[in-house]
Amino acid sequence: METFSAVELYALLTLRVSVFVVEQACAYPELDGKDIDALHLRLLIDGETAAYARLLPPENGAAPRIGRVLVAPGHRGKGLGETIMREAIRACEEHFPGAAIELSAQSYLERFYKALGFTPISAEYVEDGIPHIDMVRAAGTK
Repeated sequence: METFSAVELYALLTLRVSVFVVEQACAYPELDGKDIDALHLRLLIDGETAAYARLLPPENGAAPRIGRVLVAPGHRGKGLGETIMREAIRACEEHFPGAAIELSAQSYLERFYKALGFTPISAEYVEDGIPHIDMVRAAGTK
């Protein structure tokens, strides 16, 4: 397991805030206290984070969760969203074998997540001004 340097952590958090708070115009607490126990996946290109996902371990009987999935603006349109999601699924299966995987998807990405084996488990709801839907990928899904 690799740890982040202070510079790498700062760059990662800056990217998350740039995408989730500034670009999406959502004022919410991006630093939510969950990063310490999370597994952080980065796809690096020339030393720069091109794509990222955060994996949260199961809590209180719930499934592990994939969240904070992003592709940096300068790297979009290259299929990196699918690449980082496939790695996130693989990592969940490795670290939490036999467990379903959950996520909260922005509604416009429902079809993208369905193609990766996720199915909706909630009605659409608005979170931080953006329509979302909860989805799950059953254990053993190929």
